[in-house]
Amino acid sequence: MPCAWLDELPAAVATPLADVLPRWIKAATPATTRWPAPHACWQALMDLNIERLEGCVLVSGEPRLLQSGLNAGLWTIGLASCGSLCGLSPAQWQALSEREREHKRAKATMALYGLGVHSVIDHLGELGTCLADISLRLLKGEKP
Repeated sequence: MPCAWLDELPAAVATPLADVLPRWIKAATPATTRWPAPHACWQALMDLNIERLEGCVLVSGEPRLLQSGLNAGLWTIGLASCGSLCGLSPAQWQALSEREREHKRAKATMALYGLGVHSVIDHLGELGTCLADISLRLLKGEKP
């Protein structure tokens, strides 16, 4: 499955970060127009030689990038607990009480759904089930 990594960081910062990605994840060419414009998503799809939008999914915890994906016509999956809305490192997240985690998770989830994303998960480990759900929605004729 073709994958791209999108970021708005300056090239001097983004390039070293992208260098540690697995080879099957392509660092997208930076768009000249900032998020939430759809340009970065479309550029990434062109870089991956994607011929049609149907079935293309953007996964992010960054609200502005998710809005960009929505503007580009993509399925969008928001990351609640590991995204920027919670703003915590994994160690900081684990240091919270269960009640504090649930509060932050619920707040981030509501904000993501309020943005209009199609699904919300806590972390990438839950992505498989979410992608299966999107596949079923496609089979039923649903579009993003």
